[in-house]
This record gives sequence, structure tokens and C-alpha cells, in this order.
Amino acid sequence: MATVSFTSALQRFLPAPPAEAEGGTVGAALAAVFASRPALRGYVLDDQGALRRHVAVYVNGQPVHDRIRLTDPVGTHDEIYVFQALSGG
Repeated sequence: MATVSFTSALQRFLPAPPAEAEGGTVGAALAAVFASRPALRGYVLDDQGALRRHVAVYVNGQPVHDRIRLTDPVGTHDEIYVFQALSGG
């Protein structure tokens, strides 16, 4: 199973400990985590199921390419990191 970790900034709003998730894609892995922690979904995904503008997801240190459908492949030993991107001037 892949490991999904969330930024500590999310911990200010709700529990988001690392989780193990099955799934062949980023979307499937995140869906597995959201099934047991549905409140996290709204912080990560928009109403269409795409990544929110200021959320970044990396798999093994590489940014995901498909931010809309989340089809980037995920292996059983991969590490997925979800965090809020910084923006502004």
C-alpha cells in the first residue's frame, strides 16, 4: 500500500495523520483515505474532484501531472505527500 501524508498545516483544522491506501492512481489512493476521513476531502479537492488551486500533491518527491483527474500512477511502496502550496507576494 502507498503511504499518504498530509501537511501539518491541515492538523490545525482536523486530524490528518499519515495513512496507508491502496489504489493504482493518486485519485484512487486519496479516495481510499477520504472514505475513512471524509472531512479531509473538502480541504484537498474542489467540487469537481480536482485538486484545489493551492494544494500540491507529490508522489515520491515528484509533482503530480494530472491535477484534474488525478490519474498519476501510484505503486504499493510509493509515498504521496499532500500539502498547501504557498502563494502571494
